[in-house]
Amino acid sequence: MKKKVIMSNDHAGVQLAQRLIEFLNKEGYEVDWLGTKTEESVDYPDMARKACEKYINTGGYEFGVLICGTGIGISISANKIKGIFCALPQNCFAAQMAKEHNNANFIAFGARIDYPQSPEEMLKSFINAEVSQSERHIIRRNKMFELEK
Repeated sequence: MKKKVIMSNDHAGVQLAQRLIEFLNKEGYEVDWLGTKTEESVDYPDMARKACEKYINTGGYEFGVLICGTGIGISISANKIKGIFCALPQNCFAAQMAKEHNNANFIAFGARIDYPQSPEEMLKSFINAEVSQSERHIIRRNKMFELEK
């Protein structure tokens, strides 16, 4: 059975979403794409909500991917939803640490951002990272969960 990923994007992220779906498929993932498929304007909070609520309510997904013009609006929106920890990495190291230290369950990208490394490379770093079982990181993650209350 293929591992599943959920993805959503606004109008700015259509092309990057298609690229990342192709990448994820090659990596052995099945992608549940809930984002818009046209460049007709949609609101990124709605796109974040759609993917995050399905992730929380349905289960069975390894992680989620969100895309808007900068990645900022869609990641802020996602992080308003209880149980979602969405990272907006700047490079491969940040993508790795998002999962390793923070156990992020969503990763966001900006389609209009010129990254020093490709979103595919950053996504691969995120996928390959293992969640740290170090006591200090567990304590910090638990404190993040407490902030949701």
